Amino acid sequence: MKHYDVAVLGEALIDFTEYGTVDGGGRLFEQNPGGAPANVACAVSRLGGRAAFLGKVGADMHGRFLRDTLAGEGVDVSGMVLDESVFTTLAFVALSGTGERSFSFARKPGADTCLRREEVCKDVLENCGILHVGSLSLTDEPARSATLWAVEQVRARGGAVAYDPNYRASLWRDEESARKQMRSLVPMADYIKISDEETELLTGHSSPREAARALLEQGVCCAAVTLGEEGALIAARDGMAVVPGCAAKWVVDTTGAGDAFWGAFLTQVAGSGLSPREVTLEKAAEFARFANAAASLCIGRRGAIPALPSLAEVKERMEK
Repeated sequence: MKHYDVAVLGEALIDFTEYGTVDGGGRLFEQNPGGAPANVACAVSRLGGRAAFLGKVGADMHGRFLRDTLAGEGVDVSGMVLDESVFTTLAFVALSGTGERSFSFARKPGADTCLRREEVCKDVLENCGILHVGSLSLTDEPARSATLWAVEQVRARGGAVAYDPNYRASLWRDEESARKQMRSLVPMADYIKISDEETELLTGHSSPREAARALLEQGVCCAAVTLGEEGALIAARDGMAVVPGCAAKWVVDTTGAGDAFWGAFLTQVAGSGLSPREVTLEKAAEFARFANAAASLCIGRRGAIPALPSLAEVKERMEK
């Protein structure tokens, strides 16, 4: 019987990342495999963990490319559904001069929103140590109900749940809908990562420390608030601390940096053998140092999955 350190449920999509212009001035876009949960799964696999993906893509050229990419990264794709009736979700990514991103999505609907509860692979749910989910699968039915059902299944058997509420304003009807749905998963999560831009939306507090405290009060065992180049604020039941980031040599593309961080963090959690309630601040900070190193390597390369570092690269980065 297979065992997975981390199973992810959510979107796998194509990031068409801006890549210069043609002679006439039109923009060129480079096809990159992505989607936050898919990125996390590949990060786990590249770092030596066992990962599985649960979700839906179209039975089209993009969906097959995503399936082959994840399989090539060592991710179990037995739970990836290819559907003839919907098109794989696409995201067009524009980059600023500093590598910051802006998104335009082709998702009306996208395949990822069409995952039904009965299509979620039960074998994967029953054999994963940690189930990781994002918030984009909460924007629309039937994927919202499928996500909540999967979380409930893992919680019922004593498994751990990780959550990264990845806010993309254009994918929600309005901010109030996003706030309601994104907050609904917080009490079900053992581990949660948010960015410093999402603190108020998720908790009502702009301060990372107050936001982390609010997450713990809702039952989260370990929270990480990423702070860009400053690193991450880590909070556990016995305290909180800022873990400084690793200075990147250069910034090319920040796409996937948070997923590299979270995949690395969860790989460390899984490898520790600790239950969520056993993770102390000291251990969480240790995991975050490893995760910061992974993120610093990711932003020096283009794309999301193609930019994810190997275990050897992260270890070498931490020694410098």
